Amino acid sequence: MASAQPLPIGRNTALLSSSLAMNSAMLQLAAAVASLTLVGVLEIEGLLGLGPAIVLAAGALAALPAGLLMDRMGRVPVLAAGFGCGIAGCLLAALGSAQGWAVAVLAGLVLVGTANATGLLARTAAGDMYPPERRARGIALVLFGSVFGAILGPAVFSPLLAGRELDGAALSTLWIAASGFMIVGLAIVLTVRPDPKRIGELLAEADEAPAPAPAPMISAPATPIRELLRRPAVIPALVAAQASFAVMVALMTLTGAIVVDHHHHSADNVFPIIGAHVIGMFGLIIVVGDIVDAVGRTRALAGGLLLMAASTISLLWITGVAATMVALFGLGLGWNFSFVAATAVLSDITAPAERGKLLGFNDLLAGMTGAGLALLGGLALTALGVASLAIGGAALVAAPALWILRSGRLAGATA
Repeated sequence: MASAQPLPIGRNTALLSSSLAMNSAMLQLAAAVASLTLVGVLEIEGLLGLGPAIVLAAGALAALPAGLLMDRMGRVPVLAAGFGCGIAGCLLAALGSAQGWAVAVLAGLVLVGTANATGLLARTAAGDMYPPERRARGIALVLFGSVFGAILGPAVFSPLLAGRELDGAALSTLWIAASGFMIVGLAIVLTVRPDPKRIGELLAEADEAPAPAPAPMISAPATPIRELLRRPAVIPALVAAQASFAVMVALMTLTGAIVVDHHHHSADNVFPIIGAHVIGMFGLIIVVGDIVDAVGRTRALAGGLLLMAASTISLLWITGVAATMVALFGLGLGWNFSFVAATAVLSDITAPAERGKLLGFNDLLAGMTGAGLALLGGLALTALGVASLAIGGAALVAAPALWILRSGRLAGATA
């Protein structure tokens, strides 16, 4: 498309990808120690899933307002505000850990969840800048930065924890380091220009071909959520995205408790395991984006969910660090396929002025489901053991996969 040549799509993609690397590095810490941080100040082991549940619930509640603001104000201001929340949240978690102040830890985890959910909406910007036939690849390119966070996180956090107990002082040091990643992410995202939403509008204006999906013109009034939900393929994509995200984050956030407490491994082993999981989530994402565009949304979405089910059920019999790394890598890769495919479906059937709203609504549902699953998973892990997580998680992702395959192609989605 000739009109798109002057637009700095490649530059903006690289910058957004780099900002997500910082968000990913911080996310690994939250996934690894959010539960242990809160339990440490409350001293109630039965609340093992409460820390992750707070992070996920806060992110879920922030996702829809963030998406709405993105549609009104543009993508960059909202992403920048998210990184600001991340800085404040990490510093509050550090203060609460060091002083044993539960209120500070709780407030910090709320802000950390808000920051993470807002950062993930960078994929909305990716959907803006690429046409439907290359949209999955564009989303993948932006999300690819998260794999560098999977490398940076363990590289920074593991040495800080090596040979130390997971006490308040150690946790405080980790959270302070995480705030540094958020500061860098804020600086990066502020250099993104023009705003990707504006790029999406310019591309839509220049495209004279018929729209691939029943989306309103840019100048039309804002479409209510209830009308967006009636569009073909929206409900299956939302159900699949909810299941994949909820199971992925619940397993990821409870991995620290599984590995450190239940299988009696050294505390610093949790970071390589989380790193392997994040590499599974994002390491092959560019290839995954091409595959989703090539084989179609339906097969990619269902296949990813089934891979997640296989990886989750394997936790029934594995106990070692290396085997857990492989399982969590598979869990991340399955989520990779399902997440990119679901995001592409929801982007295919929306215009730039409504894309943030629908993706934010998706993240609201997924985050609340994930929060509930993390909380219940923590209680189940304490009372029943790892088997409850493995069997329950596998069932939750296998069911929508079989439903989608049985019902056939995701109507309204590209390919």
